[in-house]
Amino acid sequence: MYITLKETLKEADELNMAIGAFNTHNLEMLPAIIKAAVNQKTPVIIQTSCGTANYVGHKNLVAVCRSMADEYGINVVLHLDHAKDFDEIRKAIDAGYSSVMFDGSSLPLKENILGTKRVVDYAKLHNVSVEAELGTVGGTEDGIAVAQEDVRYTEPEDAVNFIKETGIDALAVAIGTNHGQYKSKTNLNFDRLKEIHNAVNIPLVIHGGTGVKEKDVKRVINLGIRKFNVGTELLVEWNRKSKECYEEHRENISNRENVVPCLDIITEIVEHKIHLFKNLDN
Repeated sequence: MYITLKETLKEADELNMAIGAFNTHNLEMLPAIIKAAVNQKTPVIIQTSCGTANYVGHKNLVAVCRSMADEYGINVVLHLDHAKDFDEIRKAIDAGYSSVMFDGSSLPLKENILGTKRVVDYAKLHNVSVEAELGTVGGTEDGIAVAQEDVRYTEPEDAVNFIKETGIDALAVAIGTNHGQYKSKTNLNFDRLKEIHNAVNIPLVIHGGTGVKEKDVKRVINLGIRKFNVGTELLVEWNRKSKECYEEHRENISNRENVVPCLDIITEIVEHKIHLFKNLDN
C-alpha cells in the first residue's frame, strides 16, 4: 500500500525497529530501492530532495511509488526531505506525496514552530504526515553546508514544547550526526538521545545515517529512533560505479549496460541497511 509516514512509523514502534528512508537521486534508483525492501519484507520510505522532485517530476515519483506498492504488496511512503519553502511543500502535497519534512532548524525556535505549524495545518487537510527538525545537524545537505561551530544538539525541553505546539508526526534530532558524511563515522551523544526519548512520545529520526557506525544502529533504535535516513552512501556508490562503467564501455553500447550495475549496488546497500534497521538479535 501507498501509506503515510505516521502509519509506517507506528508499525516500526510496535516492532522496536527503524524504517529505512532512502534518498532516490534519479528515477532509475527508485525501483531498485523498493525491490530491495521487497526482498527484505519490510516497508520502505522513498525520500527526495526538492531538487530531485523538480527534476524527475513530483507526479512521476508518486505514480511509480503507488504502482510498485500495489504490484509488490509492500508499504511505501514517498517523503519530501529537508524542504524549507512552503510553496515547495505544497507542490509535493498537491502532487500526492504522503509525507513531507519542513526544515526550520536554522530558525529561532519560535519561527521554527510557526513555520512547522503552517505546514502541519495544510498537510493534515490532505492526510499527509509531517516531520520536522529541532537542533542543527552538521554537514552538507543538497548543497547547503552547516559548519561544526553552528551545530546545536536538540534540547529535550524544547522538543516537548515543539511537539505540543506543532502536532508533528516525527521529530528529527541532532545528536552528533552529519549530513554528507561517508569517509568517516561519527560519535553519537547517546545520553542526549536517551533524554529526548524519555521526554517525548513520537517517533524520532536520524539524519546523516551514512555516518553512523553499524555497531551503534541497534543502540539508537532501542532509544527511540524509528526512521533512519540514508542518502549519501547511495549517491557516492552510484557515482563510483557509473564512472567505472562509462569509462569501460564503448560509446554505442546500450545505456542499460552502464545503469544496471549501478542498480545492483543500490539494491545491495539498501538490503544491508534494512537488515540492520530490523534490529534483530543476530
